[in-house]
Amino acid sequence: MKPMTGEEKYIYMTQSPIPGLIGRMSLPTIASMLITTFYNMADTFFVGKLDTASVGAVGIAFSVMAIIQAVGFTFGNGSGACMARQLGARKADEARITASTGFFSALIFGAMIAVAGILLLRPIAVWLGSTETILPYAIRYMGIILAAAPVNIASLVINNQLKLQGSTTAAMIGIVSGGVLNLLLDPLFIFAFRLGVTGAALATAAGQLFSFIVLLAVLQRGGGVRLGVRAFRPSPRLLFKIISNGFPSLCRQGIASVATILLNRAAGVYGDAAIAGMTITSRITMFANAALIGFGQGFQPVCAFNYGAKKYDRVLESFWFCVRIGFVFLVITAALLSVFAPDIARLFRADDAQVVEVAAASLRWRILLFPLNSWMIMISMMLQITGKSFRASVTALCRQGIYFIPAILIAPHFQGLTGVEMSQFWADIPSFITSLVIGILFLRELRSEMQAEALSPP
Repeated sequence: MKPMTGEEKYIYMTQSPIPGLIGRMSLPTIASMLITTFYNMADTFFVGKLDTASVGAVGIAFSVMAIIQAVGFTFGNGSGACMARQLGARKADEARITASTGFFSALIFGAMIAVAGILLLRPIAVWLGSTETILPYAIRYMGIILAAAPVNIASLVINNQLKLQGSTTAAMIGIVSGGVLNLLLDPLFIFAFRLGVTGAALATAAGQLFSFIVLLAVLQRGGGVRLGVRAFRPSPRLLFKIISNGFPSLCRQGIASVATILLNRAAGVYGDAAIAGMTITSRITMFANAALIGFGQGFQPVCAFNYGAKKYDRVLESFWFCVRIGFVFLVITAALLSVFAPDIARLFRADDAQVVEVAAASLRWRILLFPLNSWMIMISMMLQITGKSFRASVTALCRQGIYFIPAILIAPHFQGLTGVEMSQFWADIPSFITSLVIGILFLRELRSEMQAEALSPP
């Protein structure tokens, strides 16, 4: 299919019926998020066939992967959000400068992370919570993941830029292609070549490289706003604009890394099985949340285009549509996960009863308030895409930062291992209340803007 022109895309995004438009936007983004999550899920699944220490190593390395992804999402969502509003306001030249500056800045930053991380590999692994048995596996896995950081970050930037300008199918093609390659290479490298946890990391890195190549090819062939070295203009003003718009993503992903570090350190007191069990729980809930986040990413370009075009009624309609659908989805998901928690945990580590016990118990606690994520995620995404960076950052920090950190530090002292398993549950209650208050106040502001726009002369 021939790509839309800028004017055709503007009309499509600002005039198409909301349910069908978000459905078409979100199907590719849901697929993208699920496949991206498979990078971690696949490694945990296949490494789980080796030993408990290897599963723990993947859990330890998740913090590093979260930091890498945080940088990619910061530059990708930051530049993408600015671009989408610029396209909605019909400023195509400014959008190209924003896209190019976001991409090349992220590539440079990714190279810096790779060099620093590899030089400090061992102390980082220890600080992240590695036990003596997990440490050698964590070092092998993390070294390869860090070496691939620039490519991973660059592919995330292109992916998010494509999604936020409405080219969700093009974004999906790149991510899905790398994810499929990763899934194919995991058993080959881990078992056939007998590379163990090193093979899992190599498969992930290969998938990330392939995604980058495909995404770049799709973009340069007309899938979206093209990148160019001449359009790379890293002025302090533009960089601040990109980073401030992407800061909620940095908070969301970065704090996930801090949360995982604290979770691993708290679980490590109870042995490798506890770390492995919590790692499995994190992967399962991350996969379920990925579908909701993908749905929200289908909402974001619709929200950005219409907000830029001052069509606030469509912004509100799309938001409430996504909250309702997301809530129903999470109620069904939570019910299924609760019923089948032990069976799902056994898929990852069937021969270790202690790991299965920890994973099943923590999973049931973690999904007890799962449906509330529909509001928390959608309101945070809408605040970010409309440029309300501070409030978006606060809502992004709540669930795994502002409230989770005290929970994981305090609960284990009173409840032991159960406190580790329940820590996310304790954090979700105040997180929802905070995001509810912030969200209601913003929706009132948006309605006021809509009324003012309706009364202004044409």
